[in-house]
Amino acid sequence: MNGKTLVMGVIGADVHAIGIKILSHAFTEAGYNVVNLGVMVSQEEYIEAAIETNANAIVVSSLYGHGEMDCRGLREKCDEAGLKDIPLYVGGNLVVGKRDFAEVEKTFLDMGFNRAYPPGTPPEVGIADINKDLGLA
Repeated sequence: MNGKTLVMGVIGADVHAIGIKILSHAFTEAGYNVVNLGVMVSQEEYIEAAIETNANAIVVSSLYGHGEMDCRGLREKCDEAGLKDIPLYVGGNLVVGKRDFAEVEKTFLDMGFNRAYPPGTPPEVGIADINKDLGLA
């Protein structure tokens, strides 16, 4: 264990459960205390769990294409709840239709996410980034 806690789940009305189970397992194996909220998670549920567990980061997954809509305003809600500096990560099939991922990434960074990942990103990439961001690398 590295002493760091991650809150993760699948946002909005998304019911894609396999990816978040893989991420949860990978991050647990990497030494994180993982709080997996499962599927159909609201912004408020992420925030409540992060406060309750004194989480070091929030990891949002979305596969059904509505991540852009579901994630809008999360940074502001975190700030209002006293989680001003909590890192936010998002990954998956985040938008409807075919868009260049650089454009998608910019959209999420502009929304206050620290990093955004395209579909099919190996868990090891996110683990390395979060380790670096949390000063564990």
